[in-house]
This record gives sequence, C-alpha cells and structure tokens, in this order.
Amino acid sequence: MSLFDARAARVTLTVAAMLLVAGLLYLLRHLLLLLVFSVFLAYLLFPLVRLLERGCRRRVWAILAVYAILLVGLGFLGGAVGRRLASEVATLAEKLPEMSQRVQSGAVVGSVLEQRGWEAEQVREVERLVGGYTHQMVGYAQGAIGRALKWLAGAWVIVLIPVFAFFVLKDAEAIMAGAAALLENRRHRQLWRSIAADVDVLLADYVRALLLLSAITFGVWSAVFALAGVPYPLVLAAIGGALEFIPIVGPLSAGVIVVGVSLFSGYEHPWLLAGFLLLWRGVQDYLSSPLIMGRGAELHPALVIAGVLAGGEIGGTAGMFLSVPVIAALRIIWRRLREPSAERAASPPRAA
Repeated sequence: MSLFDARAARVTLTVAAMLLVAGLLYLLRHLLLLLVFSVFLAYLLFPLVRLLERGCRRRVWAILAVYAILLVGLGFLGGAVGRRLASEVATLAEKLPEMSQRVQSGAVVGSVLEQRGWEAEQVREVERLVGGYTHQMVGYAQGAIGRALKWLAGAWVIVLIPVFAFFVLKDAEAIMAGAAALLENRRHRQLWRSIAADVDVLLADYVRALLLLSAITFGVWSAVFALAGVPYPLVLAAIGGALEFIPIVGPLSAGVIVVGVSLFSGYEHPWLLAGFLLLWRGVQDYLSSPLIMGRGAELHPALVIAGVLAGGEIGGTAGMFLSVPVIAALRIIWRRLREPSAERAASPPRAA
C-alpha cells in the first residue's frame, strides 16, 4: 500500500494555495483598496467618457476632457461653498475638544434633562451611566477617524486614484477580453462574460446611485438646516452626504452627530431636528433609494446588516463601504453558476 495519496496531496496543495493567496491579499489590502476606489471613480465617469468619445473619436482625448471638466466643476463648487464651509469647519474645530469632553462626561444629556425638569439626583445618575459608555464609543470613533485620515493624508492617494481610473477607463475592454481568453473551455468563457456583464451593470448603477443619494442628502439637509437655523448647516450637511456612502452605520452616525452638535450648540428644537432626520431616512430608504438604485443591488436587510458588520470587522470603514456591492456581486455569481444546472434539470431527458 502506497503511503502517498494523490487526492490528499491535491487537497493539501489547494488549501495551501488558497491560504497563500488570502495572506497576499491581506498584505496588499491598502493597494487593493486604492484600486477599488479607482474602479468606482471609473464607473462614475464612464457615461460622460462614452458621450464625449463620439466627438473626440479617441477615448484618451475623451478621458482627458472629462478630467478637465471635473477639475473645473470642483473649482466652481469650491468657490461657491468653499469659504463658508471652511469657516464653519474652523469654528466647529475650535469647540470640538470641549464638546468631546461634555459628551464623554454625559453633561450634554444632563443639561437637556435638567431643562425637562428632572431632579438633580436623577440627572447625575444618567450622566454617570452615559459617561461610562460614551467614553468607549468616542474612543472607538476617534480611532476609526484617525486611521481613515492617516490613509487619506498622503497626497499619493489623491493622485493615484484618478491615475488608476484613467487606465481602467482606457483599457477596461482589453482587460476583460484578456481575462476571458485565459479560459480554454468555451462554456466557461461564456459564463465569465455573463458574470462580468452583470457585475459591470451592478457596480455602475450602485456607484452612480450612491453619488446621487449623497448629493440629494447634502442639498436637502443644507437647505433645511439653513432655513431652520441649525448651527453649522453646511458642515453637518456635508457630513450627512459623505456618510451616505456607508450603509446603515453611516446615516445613523450622521444623525447622531447632527443631533449631538445641535444639543451642544444650544439649538432650540433638537427633537424636531431628530424627527426630520428620521423622516428623511424613511424617504431615502423607501422612496429615493429604490427608484435610483434599481433592483440590481436589492438585498435582504438582515443580510445587509450582517455584511456591514462583517465588513467593519475585516476592513474598518472601507469594509463597511464595500460590503453591499461585494455581497450583491457574490449573489450574481452564485445565480449564474446555478443557471446551467437549473437548465439541465428543467430540460426533458433525451431518448435512449
């Protein structure tokens, strides 16, 4: 009896190769994250590139024209709201240390309860309870923000994302064709092309929908906050628009930040503001998002929550951001892989 088992050796080598690939992906996680954001930017700009390509006749010139339009648009946007936004950010930054201290000690909640007629002993008990938990929450939030800012601090990130997006826009079709050519089996090539086409549509719709939802949130919040006299309306609206990109956790965090800043700043109607935020969340989740996002990225809410939590554990804020498109893409792959077997099961048996 031979001591060498070929099947066991193949299984061992396969597992070792998978572990090696997983370790390599972990070591290159920052580069992969950079590439992912570059792909998202490419999906965002591709419709305009395709439109201008008809007149420019060469994709390279169309891409350069889109980049020029983007720079000019950002310049106009910065000139329109940049000064006021910078002023609000500077003013809020001066008060952040005091605000953080009051939040961690529970004094913000205590002052609100005192205004509602609570007794001093009850207020102190609530402050101790809130202070015990908020200290950990604030520390976690500061750590997450610090890691994100550290990654974004380098100018190379800002430069390399549009550089990589340029090459994705220029050579996407050639890359896909080359990947398909590596598969020798004709049926496997067809399966790859169908999966790639479905994922392409999914990511394109998802990225553009997120940007539109973010822009809508910024526009509506800035207008409502300015009319209602909410302090720092542009800063809070910008935070809400930016956190719209992170499923579930982002909008919830934005709402907590807005209500917390309004309470600390002495805004007279914080609970009306909280009611507006809840109403707006319902509008976004049940009206705007289904209309804009389409059916391609529809997932069960429990699956989304689990995916966001798992993404946060694996990749932090970036993992939360990528959780929904990854789960939706895996669902597409699973559905495509099941189609051939389903078709074979549904087809009548051949005569002997």
